[in-house]
Amino acid sequence: MPNRLSSSASPYLRQHAENPVDWMPWGEEAFARARAEQKPIFLSVGYATCHWCHVMAHESFESPAIAESLNRHFVSVKVDREERPDVDRVYMTYIQAMTGHGGWPMSVWLTPDLKPFYGGTYFPPDDRHGRAGFARVIEAIAKGWAVDRQEFLSESERAYRALGAQLSEHAIAAAGPLKAEAGFVDAIRQKAFAGLNERFDPDRGGFGGAPKFPQPGLLLFLLDFAARSADADDARESLRMVEETLAHMSRGGIHDHVGGGFHRYSVDEDWFVPHFEKMLYDQAQLSVVALEARRATGDERYAWLARDILDYVLADLTDAAGGFYSAEDADSEVPGAADGEHREGAFYVWGREEFDRVLGPAAAFMADHFGVQAGGNVPEARDPQEEFRGMNLLAQARPLGATAERQGLEPERAVQLVAESLELLRGARAARPRPLCDRKVVTAWNGLMLSALAKAATSPSAVVAERWRGGREGREACLGAAIRCAEFLRRELWDEPSGALVRSWCDGVRGAPAVAEDHAFLIQGLLDLHEADFDGRWLEWARVLQERMDVRFHDELGGYFNSAADAGDIVLRLKEDYDGAEPAASSVAARNLFRLSVLFGRDDWRERALRTLAAFRSRWEAIPQAMPTMLLALGWAAEPSPARVVLVGEPGSGEFQALAEAACASSGGPRALAGVTPRTDASLRERLGVPEANGAAGLTAARAYVCRGFVCEAPVETPEALRIILEGA
Repeated sequence: MPNRLSSSASPYLRQHAENPVDWMPWGEEAFARARAEQKPIFLSVGYATCHWCHVMAHESFESPAIAESLNRHFVSVKVDREERPDVDRVYMTYIQAMTGHGGWPMSVWLTPDLKPFYGGTYFPPDDRHGRAGFARVIEAIAKGWAVDRQEFLSESERAYRALGAQLSEHAIAAAGPLKAEAGFVDAIRQKAFAGLNERFDPDRGGFGGAPKFPQPGLLLFLLDFAARSADADDARESLRMVEETLAHMSRGGIHDHVGGGFHRYSVDEDWFVPHFEKMLYDQAQLSVVALEARRATGDERYAWLARDILDYVLADLTDAAGGFYSAEDADSEVPGAADGEHREGAFYVWGREEFDRVLGPAAAFMADHFGVQAGGNVPEARDPQEEFRGMNLLAQARPLGATAERQGLEPERAVQLVAESLELLRGARAARPRPLCDRKVVTAWNGLMLSALAKAATSPSAVVAERWRGGREGREACLGAAIRCAEFLRRELWDEPSGALVRSWCDGVRGAPAVAEDHAFLIQGLLDLHEADFDGRWLEWARVLQERMDVRFHDELGGYFNSAADAGDIVLRLKEDYDGAEPAASSVAARNLFRLSVLFGRDDWRERALRTLAAFRSRWEAIPQAMPTMLLALGWAAEPSPARVVLVGEPGSGEFQALAEAACASSGGPRALAGVTPRTDASLRERLGVPEANGAAGLTAARAYVCRGFVCEAPVETPEALRIILEGA
């Protein structure tokens, strides 16, 4: 009989609807039951494409004996961390402080007033390798609650005070707005560069050892550092770290060479054996890294890498209505398995016999290039679960030119052979059972995709202008997908009369209210989209969302809480102080505030940005590489009068596009870019400070207005004149 999760909008919660555990969703009904029955809450947090969540569900939550114990002693609550990241972060902060590590599934025991007193991540069902099994843990906690409840209550109070210490740190740091001078900012950025240089893996790229994560925030900081450093040697080294990392990642097994995109991380230091789930936020951010690397180097290989990622998203993670799905699972059904066995990576790995059959005469060349072997290519030490025995992961053994030379082929023929072979493998793989797709559309991650697609649409690369998979013209496909996504989010996840944004949408059902990162990432995406199509709708919506974010999430001491002021189901409002797999909401918000303050002449937003930076100063001054996205915002703080560039005209005209390219390509410090077209609302035109149109040309003649503070240059009509103003200041 289905439990209370069967009607949930979350695919993850619905995965547990048939469990014998009497699960309840996070909410007042569960809390009231815990209070009435004086039972502790067992909180289990995971997400739909989480491998170890599946394992624990199968081992423990499908067990009638364990379910009976949970149902008797606890009120069991399931949370999708992607739907409620604010809930997840409160208790993950506790778990990390208690155990020294974190991850999912997360298992936490709470008092009826939602304060944690014990927890961990994955528990095996029974005692194993010196660890207590889940069955024994829940019986011990149940006995302790019955016999010595006060001890648990005291621990919950101690944990509550420890969680609050994070807020105290920020309160002490935020004595006032940050006065950031250029020398101070340069010193902080230099410290971050030195820290990353020390951790850099010179042999394999990336930072640190196994497991190895892509860490796009660090790569974007290094690209920005390379562009702005006054030391030529440091700039070259910074760029080299990015290029080495992208080269090893793109050749490794973490890269899906057949279908495009990147897996979550590699379990080894060589980027070879991945954890196979694919997350939308990784694809979005790595696309931007590749595009910025192309901009920095002029190397078209990085544009091809961005195309590879975006092609995958457009083909496999796009809802017909315009939004982008959250993720694809690591696990899938083993092809041909009679019992429906699921295994991690089953969709992606290859036996040598099938590989040869699919590729025919090209198999020998492709096997040499991708390291495919008759007995499989995954060492036993890297396959502790024996999931890849006899199978091959595709990872380039060497650069393609080197394989061509080994095989006696001209480079052009080798490129053609790889492209043709990958198409054959893609077709063969399509016949396999595909991993589960989490069809949940998350506002924040769609905001990141808006930025990626907008930057791709404005990329100078010839690759973007070529035909992509399915016959689509790349630039047109990217801009069209971005516009459809923005329109979808505005239609399905935003209530214009109230200004309320929601976190997620799945198959027509809206999820929980949006959190701070949803606002911050969407605002950033809208600002980037406006710079691609210059539609005033996106700029105006970004302004409205920023005002609402300030009301609901801003801390007067500086920065933004994860949860809204009226979130009654959060035991403590926290502020994220780490730019990890996703950047912190405050880091993205700080740069948004600088951009918006320049565009709309809002000094209060600049002051709010400075206070946001000040609130986290103790963190980024001590360990600047922990907040690389905030360091990008810090660069704005050192510029007292960033340029506001407003382009006037028809975006489709060659003259307008030439001005736009000049505004984006020229150096000269931070700037905010906006466009005014004949369709721009008069009120927005007034906010941007563009004079009323005069004469027959009206608003169709292309020209650029550049202002710094209250000083504006005369409008210019040529890219050369615009570059002189921007670079000569």
